[in-house]
Amino acid sequence: MANSLDTLWYTRCPVPTGLGIAIQQGWLEDAFRVQGTKVESILESNDFTTRESHFSHKVRNSVRHGGNIPAISARALGRDTRLLGLSWADETQLILASPESGIESVHDLKGRRFGLPNWKHVEIDFTRAQALRGLENALSLEGLSVGDVELVDQDIESHYSDHAVENVNGTLAARGRRGRNNNQEVVALLRGEVDAIFLKGAHGAQVAHQFGLTTVIDTGAHPEPLIRANNGTPRALAVDGHLLDNHFDAAVTIVEQVLRAEAWAQDHPSDVRRYLARETNASEYWVSVAYGDDAQTRLRTDLSQQSLTALQDFTDFLYRWKFIPTSFDVRQWADARPLEAAQTIRIAV
Repeated sequence: MANSLDTLWYTRCPVPTGLGIAIQQGWLEDAFRVQGTKVESILESNDFTTRESHFSHKVRNSVRHGGNIPAISARALGRDTRLLGLSWADETQLILASPESGIESVHDLKGRRFGLPNWKHVEIDFTRAQALRGLENALSLEGLSVGDVELVDQDIESHYSDHAVENVNGTLAARGRRGRNNNQEVVALLRGEVDAIFLKGAHGAQVAHQFGLTTVIDTGAHPEPLIRANNGTPRALAVDGHLLDNHFDAAVTIVEQVLRAEAWAQDHPSDVRRYLARETNASEYWVSVAYGDDAQTRLRTDLSQQSLTALQDFTDFLYRWKFIPTSFDVRQWADARPLEAAQTIRIAV
């Protein structure tokens, strides 16, 4: 067939997503096998340019489900991508301080040193952006701004995509320099070079406990959605325009398998914790701490007004801080047709 899809490339972040569960269950591969389509992992590729597409979304016929900063960046840089859905799974977003610093509240951050990762050779420094967002949101609750603290860069010379990710029994493990650099701001905090840092998710919760750090605030637990809105809230399910325009049925199949995984998750909380432990490379305990004992209930992909509003607010934040060259209307970016088609198919069966 002239319009057949030879290969679908996929990538997802090490966080809770319906796509991640669909991949672990083998459902995505099974659904495309019957269509004669191979399914390949971007992060596990031996080619640097292919791996880099996890952040740049340059590989044709690919899908990405994960943190929204790289997806927003790719769109702002003019890449033809389409937003198919958003999933909002709240997670811990911690401002952490060393006990020796005496910092116990957000107000105590005024005039203190805040460590920020600074990846110097990447297209979009999502780690820096999410830390700044967490800091700005926390400070705003006390009438403070980022200008009220001293930002201390933690320079990192390597590149996100220097090494392929290893798949170890379903867990994606970062190796080489990227793995070593993931904790650079933690090291600076423990050495007393900075007074506070931002960490999130299962990794952040575990580090806070492991080193006896003071939790200044968890913005991920705040009742206001826009305070919780960050790289992981909401997460973006996006495909490249070529896939949607030339293989629309494939886009529908992707969303259908994501919805299938999320529906299955609602009745399998113990299995979900095990799956998320693999996805995050953490224990089930830290998954529960970071994402809640009811993590399975938060696996829902849609295009709700709350998610779109939060994504727009965050996109404007990235532009204001010059992480992206321009802002844009996220509602124009979204294409609801595959989601609507997949929902219709699920209702029919």
